[in-house]
Amino acid sequence: MTTATFETAHPGRPLRIGLWAAQLVLALVFISAGFVKLTTPIPQLAAMMPWAGQYSETFVRSIALVDLAGGIGILLPALTRILPRLTVLAALGCAVLQVIALGFHLSRGEADVAPLNVVLLALSLFVLWGRNGKAPIAPRQF
Repeated sequence: MTTATFETAHPGRPLRIGLWAAQLVLALVFISAGFVKLTTPIPQLAAMMPWAGQYSETFVRSIALVDLAGGIGILLPALTRILPRLTVLAALGCAVLQVIALGFHLSRGEADVAPLNVVLLALSLFVLWGRNGKAPIAPRQF
């Protein structure tokens, strides 16, 4: 009599390392961008990012908070294993943010920023794909 054994698929080490690396890069980029947008006076920020001087301070600071939330959300829940599903939602939010940012910058003729948006979009989609199904993080058991 032959019995079939079913093994649960475990993601490979390279995939897990790649996901953690992508999460770390995204967290660093979004947190640093958010911090700069939140703490830099608008005239100085407009010298670095011309669009910042053309919109209200409330809008610019709100974008900063979105960046910070995305950066923290992409890493912290997975790292602590407390509500790690939030990492998937943060990756989705970061991907949506990059699609909007890409459209925004292209509509303003700022195509030089587009490659960064595309890279961040790709990394966000990679984390979304990986943490949603291929290599999810198990929640901590209390």
